[in-house]
Amino acid sequence: MTVDSSAARKPRRSAAGKAGTTGTKRTTRTTQKSTAPELVQLLTPEGKRVKNAEYDRYVDGITPDELRGLYRDMVLTRRFDAEATALQRQGELGLWASLLGQEAAQIGSGRALRDDDYVFPTYREHGVAWCRGVDPTNLLGMFRGVNNGGWDPNGNNFHLYTIVIGSQTLHATGYAMGVTKDGADSAVIAYFGDGASSQGDVAESFTFSAVYNAPVVFFCQNNQWAISEPTEKQSRVPLYQRAQGFGFPGVRVDGNDVLACLAVTKWALERARDGEGPTLVEAYTYRMGAHTTSDDPSRYRGDEERQAWEAKDPILRLRRFLEASNHADESFFAELEAESEALGRRVREAVRAMPDPDHFAIFENVYADGHALVDEERAQFAAYQASFADAEGGH
Repeated sequence: MTVDSSAARKPRRSAAGKAGTTGTKRTTRTTQKSTAPELVQLLTPEGKRVKNAEYDRYVDGITPDELRGLYRDMVLTRRFDAEATALQRQGELGLWASLLGQEAAQIGSGRALRDDDYVFPTYREHGVAWCRGVDPTNLLGMFRGVNNGGWDPNGNNFHLYTIVIGSQTLHATGYAMGVTKDGADSAVIAYFGDGASSQGDVAESFTFSAVYNAPVVFFCQNNQWAISEPTEKQSRVPLYQRAQGFGFPGVRVDGNDVLACLAVTKWALERARDGEGPTLVEAYTYRMGAHTTSDDPSRYRGDEERQAWEAKDPILRLRRFLEASNHADESFFAELEAESEALGRRVREAVRAMPDPDHFAIFENVYADGHALVDEERAQFAAYQASFADAEGGH
């Protein structure tokens, strides 16, 4: 992969070499072309198993049942995601951030975790939430505006979704530092996107985690687009190489290869538990849909790019491997299709049955002991709400 900024692609003149100046030499800034970074891959897009001396040991013992389980996880996650997108289009949700195309990165890394590990997600980790046992319907309350999260983070060691870009990496680093002080051998993982890697919060997290040798894995899903900005406009080097400047290892993995994501994440978590500090994992994948349902990707990228990545589809890749290895038959796929449709119906019915929130809940727990200004605002809001009842009664 070649990484050039737009500025680097244009020749730059010295002050003496500007147009109209004679007897001077024009200077040009050149950019060193980087070789394609190494990509950890265990399954090719055609579904063929390739050997890797460093990471094979993390998946060599995987059983056919576990492989089918990974496939099921990805299929059901995609079905849930599609249903949530449809619900938003129907006006049932205010917004939705789709994970379409990123199922392997999330399921592979999510299944690498132990129960006592702790997860700090963004707002797109629906597959990781599935792996942690969070009911899919609980993810939708916040996007419908009926709650502030929908689940107890300590019940599944899965933190609430974080909307502020990059701030969860600080939360994860602090939590990991606490894990060390407690003497526990669990690990922490923080998810973020390529766009968040440009945030100062992420750089601060890298600094603190390295200095304090925190047991945290930074899992960056590089889906190529930070809303409408491509990765090459965010970084002059591949993202995983940024870890070198902070003093810990980084690795790039094929984010559409569920086996590779599983193996690399297991390795990184093992390092963390063994007291070897943080790791940056860059899952090189692609956002097949819009950034959120308020985005129109056709305004900044072409169909040919998506088509090229469709050929690398993570679900199709594993299905090809299962079929070639005789690990799954048509009855398995048919049963899974029926299960996915049942999940879609359940999600649809659950969302439409969600009760409206308590209109006054927003005023609770602002301050531990209450506050006169909050009391005043509550009274003003109560009067505003009552005005609607008066108007209806008048008619």
